[in-house]
Amino acid sequence: MNSTANKRLKASSPRPFWRRKSLAEMNTFEWESICDGCAKCCLEKLEDQQTGKLSYTNVGCALLDIDTCRCTNYADRARAMADCVRLSALNIATISWLPSSCAYLRLAQGRGLADWHPLVSGEADSVHAAGMSVKGRAVAARDDTDFEDHIVTWPK
Repeated sequence: MNSTANKRLKASSPRPFWRRKSLAEMNTFEWESICDGCAKCCLEKLEDQQTGKLSYTNVGCALLDIDTCRCTNYADRARAMADCVRLSALNIATISWLPSSCAYLRLAQGRGLADWHPLVSGEADSVHAAGMSVKGRAVAARDDTDFEDHIVTWPK
């Protein structure tokens, strides 16, 4: 989202919509603007079949542009990638792999948006400047990628 859209959302009310509305009450534009663009949810994850333990990797989904932290096929991502999960107000609380910094999760838990969130800062790149995105830390998936060699702890 660009900074003009951010400013328009912030200026539309004395209390920003994310403080007045629940996730379920947000319209599509508001819902989409809650995403801070960190792309942590777009990192490949590994699950130990015996213990159920989940491990993040620094490998981006095949659709992730690791330079911009944006999906290259956002509108059709669920069909293009069978394991892509579409977040909704109904499933946020049940998704165990969302990083604690996720704006949707923060709002669902009543924690509010972080200071580095673009809606709060008014700057589209503030998530990157704060070091909260995968920018500069993720690698692109390749056919020969051994995901176990790419396990990291920083997304959680």
